[in-house]
Amino acid sequence: MQVDLLGSAQSAHALHLFHQHSPLVHCMTNDVVQTFTANTLLALGASPAMVIETEEASQFAAIASALLINVGTLTQPRAQAMRAAVEQAKSSQTPWTLDPVAVGALDYRRHFCHELLSFKPAAITW
Repeated sequence: MQVDLLGSAQSAHALHLFHQHSPLVHCMTNDVVQTFTANTLLALGASPAMVIETEEASQFAAIASALLINVGTLTQPRAQAMRAAVEQAKSSQTPWTLDPVAVGALDYRRHFCHELLSFKPAAITW
């Protein structure tokens, strides 16, 4: 896997574009960091939304500018909602990020994250 790091000029340009577009970010993140994630995105000028309900996840992913998947508090219902959102993001060509929390330590989330990799995330955090 190739790791692409942004230089300072690229980072500044990316932040400028981010501010210009005020993206709607669909955050399917763990309970521990939801407030921090929302506040950080708000401070940057984005509109975060924590839509986790399975019945809504795919629909919201279709209108979002970006999708964040964080498996920190993974449950089967959350996995189902995340899978639906990622499938829709791929279909809509919406960039999405995978944050595979504790993926190396636990079989269920490792298998789930491996499945999600087939949908080609734009970024993977570590």
